[in-house]
Amino acid sequence: MKKYFSSRLVIAVIPLCVALVPYNKVLAQSKTEDAKMNAYVKGLMSKMTLDEKIGQLNLVTIGAATTGSVVNKGVEENIKKGSIGGVFGVWGTAQTRQIQDIAVKTSRLHIPLIFGLDVIHGHRTIFPIPLGMSATWDMGLIKQSAQIAAKEATGEGLNWVFSPMVDIARDPRWGRISEGSGEDPWYGSQVAKAMVQGYQGTNMKDADAVMACVKHFALYGGAEAGREYNTVDMSRIKMYQDYLPPYKAAVDAGAGSFMSSFNTVDGVPATVNQWLLTDLLRKQWGFKGFVVSDYTAVNEVIDHGLGDLQTVSALALKAGLDMDMVGEGFLKTLKNSLTQKKITQQEIDLACQRVLEAKYKLGLFENPYKSMDANKEAKEELSTANRAAAREITKHSFVLLKNDNQTLPLKKGGSIALVGPLADNHRDMLGTWVIAGEWEKSVSVMEGIKNVVGNNVTINYAKGANVTEDSLFIKRLNFGPGMVSLDAKPADELLKEAVDAAKKSDVIVAVVGESQSMSGESSSRSDIDIPESQKNMLKELSKLGKPMVIVLFNGRPLTLTWEDMHANAILDVWAPGTEAGNAIADVLFGDYNPAGKLTATFPRSVGQIPIYYNHKNTGRPYKGGPSKFRSNYLDISNDPLYPFGYGLSYTTFNYSAVSVSKNKLKGNETLTATVTVTNAGKYAGEEVVQLYISDPVASISRSVKELKGYQKISLQPGASKQVSFTITPEQLKFYNTQLKYDWEPGEFVVEIGTNSADTHNTSVWWAK
Repeated sequence: MKKYFSSRLVIAVIPLCVALVPYNKVLAQSKTEDAKMNAYVKGLMSKMTLDEKIGQLNLVTIGAATTGSVVNKGVEENIKKGSIGGVFGVWGTAQTRQIQDIAVKTSRLHIPLIFGLDVIHGHRTIFPIPLGMSATWDMGLIKQSAQIAAKEATGEGLNWVFSPMVDIARDPRWGRISEGSGEDPWYGSQVAKAMVQGYQGTNMKDADAVMACVKHFALYGGAEAGREYNTVDMSRIKMYQDYLPPYKAAVDAGAGSFMSSFNTVDGVPATVNQWLLTDLLRKQWGFKGFVVSDYTAVNEVIDHGLGDLQTVSALALKAGLDMDMVGEGFLKTLKNSLTQKKITQQEIDLACQRVLEAKYKLGLFENPYKSMDANKEAKEELSTANRAAAREITKHSFVLLKNDNQTLPLKKGGSIALVGPLADNHRDMLGTWVIAGEWEKSVSVMEGIKNVVGNNVTINYAKGANVTEDSLFIKRLNFGPGMVSLDAKPADELLKEAVDAAKKSDVIVAVVGESQSMSGESSSRSDIDIPESQKNMLKELSKLGKPMVIVLFNGRPLTLTWEDMHANAILDVWAPGTEAGNAIADVLFGDYNPAGKLTATFPRSVGQIPIYYNHKNTGRPYKGGPSKFRSNYLDISNDPLYPFGYGLSYTTFNYSAVSVSKNKLKGNETLTATVTVTNAGKYAGEEVVQLYISDPVASISRSVKELKGYQKISLQPGASKQVSFTITPEQLKFYNTQLKYDWEPGEFVVEIGTNSADTHNTSVWWAK
């Protein structure tokens, strides 16, 4: 533990050293490099034909990794003709080198290809799903995971990753909530910056750097009814305040590319939305990279009702889309549109220029085979060091949701009934979006427990239940071969085996939840309970009266009201990745004290959705007491089951009242807010101390509170630490009705606590 915290301290002081480099020198170097790039790209484009320029705007898949039904044909011939700018769906130095050879040795101008892939939460070494990674509340670890992914990806000839996904999501029915960082725009912005920096490093020409592709621009996480690819409709204030900040943070971090989203924005599909791709992204925010469509998104604008393929392709180019993924609308129609004066040569040139600039920034013109090194590939992929880092990072992502009577940690002795369809399982350890991940090489929970406790604990194993007994559900989950299957044994026999195992054990460890394909893209669920077959097993086991620990696998917040009432402990491990079993065992048996905190609210019922902590108040808020004619439900509480920022520990942290450096401030003064946190328990542990600010009176209705900072601290038993936050007017700003980002004078409530619902607060008055 000492090594971990000391390394994090070093990271914290690095920016102070960097600040000593003269700014003018850095700026001059940047201008010189830009001038070289501009000259090179301009010279190259002067030699290109119209067909070759349009070819650079064409991104194809060879078919190894697809997210749609279309796979491109005639790829080799099109590369030779200069009709392809990039390829995705292929990895490995032998494969990428062979394809790059075609481009640089047989095409007329020898322009190298860019190689992309969905590297989402690791490449070969798989980390927890992004929603789980966000629960670490540790930007150093999140950045490290991206660095390792980049190193492995470049080791296989890749130089472009379709990550991070920074969409804010407040509806857990949406399957892709698993791929983002939850519901808060400020926290999501911190994760976006860390991921971009981890992937791209300080120079994208470096051998271990890849270009990030920020997605999905924009508002994709706001899909109506939580249904994949569905309509999005919201006010501009809501966009700017709650959904757009992480994208802007990624731009500020230097992201090299963006991906357009499938949904509409203000009624116009994002892929052909000029306000979005040009006015906002480039003119307001200053983005200098290129924009690629999502998979066949240009073609899908036809179904949105905006015209045929030629029409929507022209609209996309004019809007600011630079590269067409898979659909070949640009390749097949732009030349005709130019002849018919529906687009201009300048618009084609600008898109081509942006794609070529990306290749220049990656160093591909200097070395088209950058990082295509078989020795590096053999050394980096799933290396011992990478797996060790994954194990360390993974256990920081777990969230302890319940722990009655100190059920956890378990003793390294006695016997446990290890039950559930995910207990002795390799495939479902990795979670969604693991294109190059090898589930056969993951560590199961059974293996992890044996690795950690050896023969000191007797394990009585039983599968207990299938993931689901619903045949139609199984059919939908099996979009890939063998993802979910029914056991040969009847359900009642599986259940009896679990009960028998529990009867002869001291404690029950039930490993249950969602399988790999239950979350992710095109995996929306209307019912977000644990599947019935598994819940029936839990109900039978609970009748035995023995301590029951639920190890929960999930790609989204689930409705766990029954589980919360009947289990003694619940450890949320998300989809943990390659080192799943080892990390889970480390936490179950107390070698690491869990410190993860939720970044997405867990509802009691789907009827509460959307539910999120930073909601607006109503004119009739329910504050307890008589409930009639108040904003509430007749049948359940308004409160979530587990609020944003929630997460328990094996120890107990006590908070003092909040003290502030002054109660009245003016203008650009600085406020310091402080609490004392004490470890009142028996275990050393980490705590995420969270800062929230609310603005009770403003020109528009404000959120009841907003996260504005956090600190992750470590305390030994009995130790205390003062935690201080510096607050300036910058943290008081919001978007008003004119979309001006500013703050207004008045009262502000400062809250500090262990989660969004459990805080201490005080008020200050701030004048302009």
